[in-house]
Amino acid sequence: MRILLTLSLLAAPALAQNAPIRVDINAGIAQPLPVAIPVFAPANAAATEAGTPAELGARIAGVISADLKSSGLFRPIDPAAFTTTVTAASTTNPDYAAWRTVAAQALVTGTVTANADGGITLACYAYDVFAGAELARQGFVTTAAGWRRAAHKCADLVYSRLTGESGYFDSRIVYVAETGARTKRIKRLAVMDQDGASHRFLTSGQNLVLTPRFAPGSQTLTYMSFEGNRPRVWLYTLGSGKQEALGSFASMTFAPRFSPDGSALVFSMAVGGNTDVYRMNIASRAVTRLTTAPGIDTSPSFSPDGSRIVFESDRGGAQQLYVMGADGSGQSRISFGEGRSASPVWSPRGDLIAFTRMGGGRFGIGVMRPDGSGERLLTNGYQDEGATWSPNGRVILFFRSSRSGKVDLYSIDLSGQNERAIPTPLDGSDPAWSPLLP
Repeated sequence: MRILLTLSLLAAPALAQNAPIRVDINAGIAQPLPVAIPVFAPANAAATEAGTPAELGARIAGVISADLKSSGLFRPIDPAAFTTTVTAASTTNPDYAAWRTVAAQALVTGTVTANADGGITLACYAYDVFAGAELARQGFVTTAAGWRRAAHKCADLVYSRLTGESGYFDSRIVYVAETGARTKRIKRLAVMDQDGASHRFLTSGQNLVLTPRFAPGSQTLTYMSFEGNRPRVWLYTLGSGKQEALGSFASMTFAPRFSPDGSALVFSMAVGGNTDVYRMNIASRAVTRLTTAPGIDTSPSFSPDGSRIVFESDRGGAQQLYVMGADGSGQSRISFGEGRSASPVWSPRGDLIAFTRMGGGRFGIGVMRPDGSGERLLTNGYQDEGATWSPNGRVILFFRSSRSGKVDLYSIDLSGQNERAIPTPLDGSDPAWSPLLP
């Protein structure tokens, strides 16, 4: 089901250019910012198919609180400590003294209105408690069923205003859900909101699937499937559920990824014992070979501007990372650290490349600049791999395999802090983070 969400900006006074509150996210946060997030006040009592405004107000506050807490930058204050309640009238005139008594540095509040057409309006406000000043306000008009997305957008507004970075909460994750014995795993495509809500399976598990990836518009996926015992790249359209094989190649095709504008795919194809990177125009299906070196060239990923591609290759004797132009020109190695480097993915910001570092019997997630400098490891698990970036390029999602064979999703921020498990109904691997939803 597709949920339509339209935004309407509420009238707001001009915001100060240098607000007193600002969260510095250039390093790990030892003391997250204390923020009060009371239940959003009902503006009327009319019922909706998702509940009354009062019921939705409590759920919305819970989602916003969970979003901000998950970033590691904010510490929602226990509502049991609150000394005041919020009404529809007080959302625009908060009792700053009362919020100072619970040591809140920021206040996130708002109202929920049931509209005549059955939808709702969520009004979201953010305040600097100690300065006694409004930081941001925005209204979100949506269907009743879209209340979670409205809550995520409110959390994104607060995150953006307090950090200076765009948010990432209104996004989705696609991954491979795994079950069964280690020697006979059943792997299905699954998709969920970034917080695990709205989870659903996309494929039945009859055919092995690997490496799902989002298109820039987040409504189309590409992945590898073994349908008919033929390993090929496929496209999947969310909403309609339409699936189609991308070309009819005699050889195995795998590791697909979209170009930033969604017009092309890069992938690997194995021909005659040699694996190279190819580019396909999706509209015309025209294919161009980009690499020709002996060995295995795979896991290509575009830079955000589409001008370059990073990939892994064992042409030098071991898996390492290389960068080339989008047309295959100027291929050069960028990884020179200890061990092997694989599965690179370019950050949406363009400043870093995440990758898997293998050595000493362990796999870890690392990052480096596109020229290979500034390399550092963020994790050092038994087997951490499959990095994917949040839409704002500040958080990395990956999967971790244990010695027992269990596979789970985890996230970590660029400081190497705030590592946390992402709950899924089944084991999870090969995650991909969508862009912000339209």
